Amino acid sequence: MSTLVVCVDRDDDIGAKTGVETPVAGWEAVRSLVTEIGLADPEDASVNCLLETLRVARDLRADDEDATVAVISGAAETMVGRDRAVADQMDGLIAEYDPDSAVVVIDSAQDERLVPIIESRVQVDAVDRVVVRQARDIESTYYLLKQFLADEELRQTVLVPVGVAMLAFPILLMAFGPATAVASITAVIGLFVLYKGLGVDDYVADLPTQTKDALYSGRVSIVTYVVAAGLSLIGVFAGALRVSDPSVPTQGVLLPVMAFAYDSVPWLAAAALAASTGRLLDEVIRNDRVRNSYLNLPFGVLAVGLVVRGFSAYFLQREGFVDPLVVPQIQAGSFGVEMLVLHPGTRMALYVVAGLVVSLLGVRVSSYLTGSTLEEEFEDEELVE
Repeated sequence: MSTLVVCVDRDDDIGAKTGVETPVAGWEAVRSLVTEIGLADPEDASVNCLLETLRVARDLRADDEDATVAVISGAAETMVGRDRAVADQMDGLIAEYDPDSAVVVIDSAQDERLVPIIESRVQVDAVDRVVVRQARDIESTYYLLKQFLADEELRQTVLVPVGVAMLAFPILLMAFGPATAVASITAVIGLFVLYKGLGVDDYVADLPTQTKDALYSGRVSIVTYVVAAGLSLIGVFAGALRVSDPSVPTQGVLLPVMAFAYDSVPWLAAAALAASTGRLLDEVIRNDRVRNSYLNLPFGVLAVGLVVRGFSAYFLQREGFVDPLVVPQIQAGSFGVEMLVLHPGTRMALYVVAGLVVSLLGVRVSSYLTGSTLEEEFEDEELVE
């Protein structure tokens, strides 16, 4: 297999500084050319490009390949003339050496534009770009920008939001003032960064496909998810109504948050319970064996709801915004219990204990139904992995 390792110089810096006419082919001829251009201009990047061409050819010969070294340049006044000169020189090298493929060595962005001309005449296996270390940052900036602008996804991800922000900023600045403009743009950028960083875009992109698959497969969770969404909206609405109640103080943050949680948690817990139940039913329909995690999820959701409800009730009852929990008098024959008024701490403790009981009950029920423990399932999953 014969390979032509060709160094491309579109601006003909080599010919202008040494007076040598291109193409130059052959190991000794190219090595002499390195010395001549190095003596003429030691700071020229073409020296490194020529040395890289020799190195690539040496490595190919070490792998028992027939490698020929050559240098071509655009010896003309106009850009079109330079490109045609490179094309003519390439045709001459192909006619003389008949290579099976070529490796193109370049040292600038202008030289890279000649790669399609070479590709149209011979198979190009690789393009080797030489960047001088002292100018790596400056030289690489163009390539990074070029690759960035060529990537459609990156353009849409970065350039579009930046363009929208730059257009919106002067409008907000003139309409609402600098503080509102800066705050709005910063908030939008923050939301966008979170949107991309948390992978919400991937989830949103996959959501239509997942919904379609779920509808076609007849999953129960589709219905329960819709129910959960409705219950969540009711919960948020109930919490907002509670916060807007004139009896709830608006000073500070703790009490409004607790008031919102107290009224919204039952609905939100019911929403999570509906969603987890649908997931559980889907698992039961698809598989013969249900994992403990699916059985534990509804109990865990209910337990968390009880605990949050208890803590929010504690703060609100302490401040007198929630009536105490009253246990009515119970009389069963000779046995009777007097009416009890639960204090905030006692009420919170009962909710916490109830949450723990529900959580333990869920573990017990799931272990009984599946006949395995969580530790055993974790061990099975690790063996599968």
